[in-house]
Amino acid sequence: VQLQAPGGGLVQPGESLRLSCKASGNNFIINTMAWYRQAPGKQRELVARTIRRGSPGAWYADSVKERFAISRDSDNTAYLQVGSLKPEDTAIYYCNMNVYTASRGSVDYWGQGTLVTVSS
Repeated sequence: VQLQAPGGGLVQPGESLRLSCKASGNNFIINTMAWYRQAPGKQRELVARTIRRGSPGAWYADSVKERFAISRDSDNTAYLQVGSLKPEDTAIYYCNMNVYTASRGSVDYWGQGTLVTVSS
């Protein structure tokens, strides 16, 4: 299974952006999807995660509640809608999927990371 996450870029404070992450491969089931971020000089942190396969619920870090929204489509793509961006949201954003395959069981996979810079 491979995750590809294009997108990111430079945006001004208050603007919005949508990040995407598509899983590809054969015969897999996505259990959960998540987005992490790592700001310069800081540890990677979880910002949003779907609760479990088949559930519409999601968890968000307090710092992004009401501004970020995680979703998925039927084509194994995760999205993170990021709104009302602040300079402190500047970070490399990583998608993560917990994926089940018959050969490996449930394993975490990571996208390559995409840089979001919020600056005027």
